[in-house]
Amino acid sequence: MTSVVSSPPRTIRIGSRKSQLALVQTYWVQEQLKNSFPDITFEVHTMSTQGDKILDVALAKIGDKGLFTKELELGMLNQEIDFAVHSLKDLPTHLPEGLTLAAITERENPADALVVHEKHKDKQIDTLPEGAVIGTSSLRRLAQLRHHFPHFTFKDVRGNLITRLAKLDAGEYDALILATAGLERLGMGDRVHQILPASISLHAVGQGALGIECRADDSELLSLLKAIEHPQTRDRCLAERSFLRSLEGGCQVPIGVNTEISGENLTLTGIVASVDGQKLVKDTVTGIANNAEGLGIELAELLRQQGAQEILSEIFAVIQRGS
Repeated sequence: MTSVVSSPPRTIRIGSRKSQLALVQTYWVQEQLKNSFPDITFEVHTMSTQGDKILDVALAKIGDKGLFTKELELGMLNQEIDFAVHSLKDLPTHLPEGLTLAAITERENPADALVVHEKHKDKQIDTLPEGAVIGTSSLRRLAQLRHHFPHFTFKDVRGNLITRLAKLDAGEYDALILATAGLERLGMGDRVHQILPASISLHAVGQGALGIECRADDSELLSLLKAIEHPQTRDRCLAERSFLRSLEGGCQVPIGVNTEISGENLTLTGIVASVDGQKLVKDTVTGIANNAEGLGIELAELLRQQGAQEILSEIFAVIQRGS
């Protein structure tokens, strides 16, 4: 009688940025997978990305092609890690050959949040004083806020969440605009002073969701990762990413979105704005959720007809000049 020797369970290596928020997100994914597959070992491996190293330059001036993802992607292609956990808003819509977006997790609140200095605790975004210094490193937020509140002063703010909040509390800013999801994941939901309505600030593509990227030929892992995918979030984010991809916009361009699902229907709203807030085009499409990517393409075409491409071309020209 021939004995059969079974192979030991696979050890799967998870790649993550070293930032506090990235690790919280990665350990959450690790825990979900451990619960679903207790016989498999999931190890976390950390890497520093270009976006983590350059903290004194506005994001838009660095360029955004893989700013927070490139090193992790090289790690996967070189077989150093098996998959990577990203904030989906940081993951470019065009992935390197050989890699794929394997799963999208259930979304936290994707809205932007107003966080104020203590002296403004009785204020909302529309009652802050003229000249109030608002900190943001996002061109998307900047463009929309300048459109609605041209009387504010806007100042770039970089660094991790703790560093930004420390600058706010030290009085360098009157308020910051941050992602609600990031604050909540770090247990700082009490710092959310006001969740900004979509009428003021449409959120970033993929904001609030995690994107799991892995090698496209790893069929075993692709199957495992589907265990933590959230179908409604996937449809919403695929529509948003298709819209962004169709406009050839990057993570640091003033493109905002909002998505809602009701039954089998998905509604996608998108905006393209000039950095000074003077030009702004916005529209909405509704259709079947399983045609999410088609809806993104449809909305991009609608906004092109309203002048979106001209706005984006002007922005790209300014960024390339390093202005």
